Amino acid sequence: MKILMINKFLYPNGGSETYMFKLGDYFEKTGNEVQYFGMEHEGRCVGNRANAYTSDMDFHNGSKLSKITYPIKTIYSREARVKIRKVLDDFVPDVCHINNFNYQLTPSIILEIVKWRKENDKNCKIVFTAHDYQLVCPNHMCNNPNTHQNCEKCLGGKFSNCAKNRCIHSSFAKSFVGTCEAYFWKYKRVYHYIDNIICCSEFLKEKMDRNPLFAQKTIALHNFVEKKECRQVPKEDYVLYFGRFSTEKGIDTLIQACRKLPEISFVFAGIGPLADEIDKVENIKNVGFQQGEKLVELIQKARFSVYPSEWYENCPFSVMESEIYGTPVLGAEIGGIPELIEDGITGELFESGNEQDLIKHIKSMWQKNEILSQYAANCKSVQYDTIEEYAEKLVKIYS
Repeated sequence: MKILMINKFLYPNGGSETYMFKLGDYFEKTGNEVQYFGMEHEGRCVGNRANAYTSDMDFHNGSKLSKITYPIKTIYSREARVKIRKVLDDFVPDVCHINNFNYQLTPSIILEIVKWRKENDKNCKIVFTAHDYQLVCPNHMCNNPNTHQNCEKCLGGKFSNCAKNRCIHSSFAKSFVGTCEAYFWKYKRVYHYIDNIICCSEFLKEKMDRNPLFAQKTIALHNFVEKKECRQVPKEDYVLYFGRFSTEKGIDTLIQACRKLPEISFVFAGIGPLADEIDKVENIKNVGFQQGEKLVELIQKARFSVYPSEWYENCPFSVMESEIYGTPVLGAEIGGIPELIEDGITGELFESGNEQDLIKHIKSMWQKNEILSQYAANCKSVQYDTIEEYAEKLVKIYS
């Protein structure tokens, strides 16, 4: 099978890129042909035989002229259509698997795929993995950055709420462009051409299904997770948070909880805008960004981990990784998180954003040695799809 993986970034940048690279690598190892389409970039690590990529769009450091033209290019990209056509003509894929594409590539690539398969009488499927809410929310998060409140005002297609509430970087201009983009593609009915939409949680699927256009296309499929072979290590006396240090992740609330629990030691592993605030708290040890064996050991040694998110998380790898390495999770009851934590079995849930409820649960779990041991034992029997199992399901969708 010939698979064209499409994503705006073709270098390590986040979860969607990790997802795409691992799948692409697995499909190649199992005898399929895989090529990639996206932006050119000095860090690009995958590509296509036609050597066709869109120009790198730097929204922060571009020239004055480029910044003037960006609003138009983020809605519709002729360059992306021309470049992806070269790849389609050369590679002739059986399936186009789209990941993140808005702003840099734009939905115009879908129009070109449809045009190409019609002109060449090809039965090339278009599959889209929704890593966030980009098809139903112009700021992709269903969260107002000004109030930090979760918001569903645009889910029914009333995208003008984005501009009214300055939902993109708190900027009216950027939010207006995002609103225009959403309405433009809504009326072009471009998403009608997507054959299947993979949602990484039932929660995300439910939000997507509010649009009748998507309801018959969505498939809920939790992410795969790969467990690394490692030696068993004894538990130590700390609570672990690993992930991004930012407000939507609930870090402000967690910091306040830590201040009020001086008898408990916390370890934070990650990076983000709230790092300086974390460093001010005496009972938090900030070890910075960790990965590989060092991160696995941190997870294994923790008595339990905490995932205090305050936005509509979908399928956070942090929760899944904690469980497969035998560490219970205290998670916020929001988004797709409750789908991953069996309350009272592999961890516990607390009310998202409620500092007092978070403190109560941290204190309670810290004191429950026997129950924590049982939670940890239960975690070891948690089963998530391996990449092999996940890929097998994808092949059925591709076919």
